[in-house]
Amino acid sequence: MGDIIRKVDYFKIEVPNKAGEGAKVLGALREAGVNLLAFTGFPRGRRAQMDFFPEDAPAFRKAVKSAGFAIGGRKSAFLIQGEDRAGAIAEVASKLGAAGISITALDGVAAGEGRYGAILWVDPKDVGKAAKVLGAR
Repeated sequence: MGDIIRKVDYFKIEVPNKAGEGAKVLGALREAGVNLLAFTGFPRGRRAQMDFFPEDAPAFRKAVKSAGFAIGGRKSAFLIQGEDRAGAIAEVASKLGAAGISITALDGVAAGEGRYGAILWVDPKDVGKAAKVLGAR
């Protein structure tokens, strides 16, 4: 079975870069029963940026707003899932490079049981072209 590549929506939340702040957001999502396809977070000076890839965007928005957090606008990225193998991400990167599309950021992880997953970002102007090149759903 080949890789499954989907264009997905994600949303940004910024919180103070201190212990427990991210847990507050994650806890609110748990309490609301919001399932995430992926999540990543990283420091941005005195703040931390959290990018959420929800399974159900309206439920995510409702939970975040109910908890009092400010949410950034909807953006697009790619969720990649497949059989873990040497060069899996290199195949994806080569397709994009051959099409003249630069990768803005990429997070990949071995998921266990012979599977891997990744989140890949390209410039917003290249999302449509990347979706075609990658055969994204």
